Amino acid sequence: MPLTPRPFRALVHARVPVAAEAPRPHRAMLAAATLCAAAATLLAGCQHEATVDPGALHAATELYLARHGDLCLGKPRWPIDVTQADARAHARDAVQMPVLQRLGLVKAEAITLPATADAPATAATRYTLTAEGQKSFIARKTATGDAAPPDFCAAHLTLDRIVGWAPEAGHKAGDGGPVVVTYTYHVQPAPWARDAEAQRVFPMVARVVEGDGRLELRQAFVLGEQGWVPAAGT
Repeated sequence: MPLTPRPFRALVHARVPVAAEAPRPHRAMLAAATLCAAAATLLAGCQHEATVDPGALHAATELYLARHGDLCLGKPRWPIDVTQADARAHARDAVQMPVLQRLGLVKAEAITLPATADAPATAATRYTLTAEGQKSFIARKTATGDAAPPDFCAAHLTLDRIVGWAPEAGHKAGDGGPVVVTYTYHVQPAPWARDAEAQRVFPMVARVVEGDGRLELRQAFVLGEQGWVPAAGT
């Protein structure tokens, strides 16, 4: 079934609205870059609710993606330190950071992390964003407009088409409750996100890039004084 992205943070971790292949259905940071996480809720099938203006939902979904359509990778805190133990365990950062370094997005330096009450001093590699990497470190906002931590993002999504919409689970058509829009998207990846090795170590990025025009995402909206707006918590 389709998944609904929470401002694509990680589709990966979860602001990137991640997804399932059409006709198999996805519930974005954005996210993410947030792109996400990256953090989705399965919702039931799709239909058209007669009382809903499709043009209004189309406009609301376009606006949602314009503001929150970043596919982010759940890396809001830099620099990132990778210890020898991380490398031996093939930890996520230990696998991903060397690829980002090869692509010129991070620089590495050998450091010694100080001893703590729980561990002795240990050698590590510290990865810091380069000027090129900073271009993918994006300031974000939640769907309600509140500030959210910046994140390292791989792509931005725009609307392809609305597949359908239906009342959110637990609500009946026309009861004024949230409406879940199912849609397909187009993806605008950062140049580095097209790299084959980058897609190997960030498999969700590969999935979203390959799903352009095919994967279905979902987003819940509620009707307010200003029209359709993203439901709280999505």
